[in-house]
Amino acid sequence: MNTTAFFKKCKNLHDELEKKLELIEVEYRENRIECYEKCLMEIDVTVRETKLIVSVLDFSTAADEIHFFKEVKPLLISKFIYYSKLLTIEVAKPNAGSASLKEYYNIQLEVIKMFYKEHIDFYEYYRRKATFLDQKYFIRYQLDIKMKLETFMYNYDEKFTTSHDHLVAEILAHDLLENYLLKSIKEIEGCFLEKSSNQFPVNWSASKAGLIELIYALYHMRCFNGGNIELSEVIKFVEKSLDCDLGNFHKTVFEIRNRKQGPTKFLQMVCDNLIQHFMNHETE
Repeated sequence: MNTTAFFKKCKNLHDELEKKLELIEVEYRENRIECYEKCLMEIDVTVRETKLIVSVLDFSTAADEIHFFKEVKPLLISKFIYYSKLLTIEVAKPNAGSASLKEYYNIQLEVIKMFYKEHIDFYEYYRRKATFLDQKYFIRYQLDIKMKLETFMYNYDEKFTTSHDHLVAEILAHDLLENYLLKSIKEIEGCFLEKSSNQFPVNWSASKAGLIELIYALYHMRCFNGGNIELSEVIKFVEKSLDCDLGNFHKTVFEIRNRKQGPTKFLQMVCDNLIQHFMNHETE
């Protein structure tokens, strides 16, 4: 099989898997444990089929091999990691009221935060879409024992694994899991309750990135609780107050920090607009 046909095959497998997972989610909506188990079984079938092809495939170029292990395989493996974590969370979920459940979900968010901190160098490399180490990270048979590797890498299948493709899959899975946890917390807090007709809520109508930029700036000026509060708690408060979902704010902060035009695009716009307003109304 040539690489063109192979990548087409991978896309078809992925699309078919997505449809199967959607059907399972609907069919087993009332039994989350069975749902996640069924999803894992379907994903496992697709992973095994992909692995059989890759184990005998000679990529025509290094770029094709890097593309598979940096983009294609992690997307597939991330689903397995995501549903595995969902299953673990569901099985161990406390049955002691909303407050305990909210605390439980917040602990899971802290675990994700620790993962980002532990792998900050590679996380920034991947989020910046850097490529200068791709030959080392995403080409098979390039394992360097001096590199910082996960413990499971000691006994890995070198025909289907590179040193860092699993880390990419972990990052993608944590993105999904973080969104799931934040949504679950919001549901507990009653943010999805239908508003009564006599309410006039204040909603954020500018960009979400702009709001995160503003929050992040105020947070680092210690404007909230004198600095004695986690950024995640401030984000949750703003989301609830302004009825918005800021999603993976860690990722957004990283993207803001690495903007080519500078990290203070929204703040500069606010400043310029306010100055213009005062100049136009200086005689009032």
